[in-house]
Amino acid sequence: MDKYLFRRYVLFVVSLFINAFGIAFITKALLGTSPITSVTYVLSMCTVWTMGQWTILLNLLFVLCELFLMTRRELKSDLRTYLLQIPISLCFGLFIDCSMNMLRWLQPVGYFIQLLSLVVGCIILAVGIALEVKVGVAMVSGEYFVKVIAQRFRQEFGYVKLGFDVTLVVLACTLSLVFMDGVYGVREGTVVAALVVGPIVHFISPYYRVLDDWIKVGEAAATVPASGEEYKIITIAREYGSGGHLLGEMLARDLGLKLYDREFIRLAAQKSGMDEDYVLKNEQSIPSFWLKCIFAQSGKNSLEHSLSPDDVLFVAESHIVQELAAKGPCIIVGRCADFVLKDRPNVLKVFCYSDQASAVRRCTEEYGLSPEQALPEIKRINHNRITHYEYYTGRKWGDPHHYDLLVNTGTTDLAVVCNLVKEFYRHWPRG
Repeated sequence: MDKYLFRRYVLFVVSLFINAFGIAFITKALLGTSPITSVTYVLSMCTVWTMGQWTILLNLLFVLCELFLMTRRELKSDLRTYLLQIPISLCFGLFIDCSMNMLRWLQPVGYFIQLLSLVVGCIILAVGIALEVKVGVAMVSGEYFVKVIAQRFRQEFGYVKLGFDVTLVVLACTLSLVFMDGVYGVREGTVVAALVVGPIVHFISPYYRVLDDWIKVGEAAATVPASGEEYKIITIAREYGSGGHLLGEMLARDLGLKLYDREFIRLAAQKSGMDEDYVLKNEQSIPSFWLKCIFAQSGKNSLEHSLSPDDVLFVAESHIVQELAAKGPCIIVGRCADFVLKDRPNVLKVFCYSDQASAVRRCTEEYGLSPEQALPEIKRINHNRITHYEYYTGRKWGDPHHYDLLVNTGTTDLAVVCNLVKEFYRHWPRG
């Protein structure tokens, strides 16, 4: 086995234990357990079996049910991940019981101490989930079961995951009412865990970049041409109405370079298997920040582990950017290309912005929008671009530190801007 893959598996086991410890910490807070373990916790309260034992049984039940939802082709293509669920389920259950025993000393007295214990448990769980997502070598059966359901019924992974968690909580409440004549194990802490863990994962995840070299995840996409020639590439990020695409066309004509912008719709549709109209409509549209953070618990950062259309599109377009950059000198408009190619040599990163009045004028004169439509459309598209860029890159959109040239196309004619960029290009990189 490759040493980097081995390291990732080791870290996955570590993440599994951290997750179990976080769940145990949350449970010990006595304000309700996390949604994913709500059913097993309730069952442990009304039977002689432990929460870990019930976790093993329920997870193996998920594994069995998956067989009836997957086609033979799907099972064959993902057999390794499917079979790994069995030892993962056993380990996860054992880790939960082990963690519960390790925390026997934790008996918080008073609501404030309970709440503090709950928050600590959520942080621990988020640390484990973020690590699990980072290494991306396997999935616990609860997540894989959701993936199979989403794939079977062609629904978005995140929403299915949300519905799955709600179903578990409702089932836990029902079991508690039936066997204990009251609602136990499901309290405000269950809701807090569901809402808080995702955003904490989102906050913590960037810090795991320190592991990139050790496990070879997220390596630079840069590739040096086989000929040894270090050719140049221009990326253009732009506000809507700033004329970024028009600037790209002018540069492509004057420099004799290939321009890639609208072609991405067709290429992304082919690579992601989606309809071109869907790609056109949703290319830079993602759910709300909070909802995406909740989805973060599901391992959204891995294409193979996520069926969220916006995630699939981003990964597909990132691969396309890398492939086009590897072919030769070109101009790439949008698609977070400045970030995707951040480690590649000789990339001139341009950002186009404009004042509102100039953007409205360009939208009405060149894009065919009415004056009433222009301003709301500018605000909507720019908001989508900012949210999309900052969510997937972790960077601030338009931050001058990430670009080589920022140009105000509202106060400067595009022809002048084009000449400026050409001069930069011809003398880039600085000698």
